[in-house]
Amino acid sequence: HYSGLEEAVYRNIQACKELAQTTRTAYGPNGMNKMVINHLEKLFVTNDAATILRELEVQHPAAKMLVMASHMQEQEVGDGTNFVLVFAGVLLELAEDLLRMGLSVSEVSCIVIEGYEKACKKALEILPELVCCSAKNLRDVEEVASLLHTSVMSKQYGNERFLAKLIAQACVSILPDSGHFNVDNIRVCKIVGAGISASSVLHGMVFKKETEGDVTSVKDAKIAVYSCPFDGMITETKGTVLIKNAEELMNFSKGEENLMDLQVKAIADSGANVVVTGGKVADMALHYANKYNLMLVRLNSKWDLRRLCKTVGATALPRLNPPTLEEMGHCDSVYLSEVGDTQVVVFKHEKEDGAISTILIRGSTDNLMDDIERAVDDGVNTFKVLTRDKRLVPGGGATEIELAKQITSYGETCPGLDQYAIKKFAEAFEAIPRALAENSGVKANEVISKLYAVHQEGNKNVGFDIEAEAAAVKDMLEAGVLDTYLGKSWGIKLATNAAVTVLRVDQIIMAKPAGGPKPPSGKKDWDEDQND
Repeated sequence: HYSGLEEAVYRNIQACKELAQTTRTAYGPNGMNKMVINHLEKLFVTNDAATILRELEVQHPAAKMLVMASHMQEQEVGDGTNFVLVFAGVLLELAEDLLRMGLSVSEVSCIVIEGYEKACKKALEILPELVCCSAKNLRDVEEVASLLHTSVMSKQYGNERFLAKLIAQACVSILPDSGHFNVDNIRVCKIVGAGISASSVLHGMVFKKETEGDVTSVKDAKIAVYSCPFDGMITETKGTVLIKNAEELMNFSKGEENLMDLQVKAIADSGANVVVTGGKVADMALHYANKYNLMLVRLNSKWDLRRLCKTVGATALPRLNPPTLEEMGHCDSVYLSEVGDTQVVVFKHEKEDGAISTILIRGSTDNLMDDIERAVDDGVNTFKVLTRDKRLVPGGGATEIELAKQITSYGETCPGLDQYAIKKFAEAFEAIPRALAENSGVKANEVISKLYAVHQEGNKNVGFDIEAEAAAVKDMLEAGVLDTYLGKSWGIKLATNAAVTVLRVDQIIMAKPAGGPKPPSGKKDWDEDQND
């Protein structure tokens, strides 16, 4: 039985534990998928923690703290969101054990929080010593693909080699000389049909659109981009024209046709042979575009239009004026193609160092392709992290067990009560290999005892072997299971901050309308004379 304040702390911890348990079973390559139906009744089938949390409407304020920490990890690193949730959840669970041992709420605040913060600082000091290798050349597709395996494997176990190679090709092809890599420059286009193995990489952009006119292929394209409709100018005010005979009617429409003809001819004379428009295409304008052999592509999305301008180096014009050479974009070829039974327009750059690459994903269902897209996003984000910091630490629970071992030793050297919290912090690291083992259907205690035994001998890189049928361990560096150093350090930092913030809270005060009777609504016509 708890007092009022202890009850509040206990409830907060309970809410966070339940949230962490939801995503814990989805951890690792053998993690279970979740079916999430969001508020719009859209169905998601995934084991990606970031997606699960984004679509869940978490109501409890304390659990929201964990969700925020997870979102921060997503923004900072782009991967490792589940690690933050699982680790923060276990930290709170172990803090609850200290609460049960008889510590008061104020003691928990002082001792546990102080101990966790000390242990977190120590963990971040130890982490650089655990770096097992670094990326040597980020322009080598084979090396980059091997470094992306682990990130992709957690979402698409079995397809990781194929997908990692695709992602590596796309990322390396657009990595600028400055080394500032932009995640938005990798586009994903999903087309139903065939299988994952039919996916490919294209240098340039792919749109699920058809061309508007008769011309469907242009080599050495010079592209004019307009953000306005491809139509004649319309006056802002309405005008009335009185037509007395047939000749006047003919002349009236002829004047409009001549004007349209001149406008399209001026565009063609400027050297442009492809026109991309952000609005509707008028029938008359289409007729003249065909007459002057202009290829017409209509993109409804302003975002797509902006990205295309960046890819081909064009400037989007707000009016149908002929573009200058500086405003025109250039591209090796633009053509209409058919992928499966879907018409696509491809803006292709033959040279490797294009500004944008597109990964064309094929799959049997939309849900499957969405999940592959999430795996691609994680792979691309991992590449970006490697451009910032090339250091890598062993995966498969190796780093966690080594941290747990060293922090336990550190806890024993600390005087005072906070050593209990430091040891609990070390114990929390066991949750990662434990989750991997449980999700693989192996006895977790057996795996953890084997890992500790091997690490005591000084083998820092040994982690859990998920491919073995029994509880087995192997060298993660040799197996190529590697995590980014930045992802791990941010994860530990954010999870500890979230757990400490929840433990600091002893009351949740929600502003709600005061109780009591509601004011009378009164009659509608209260100000009118009653005698009328």
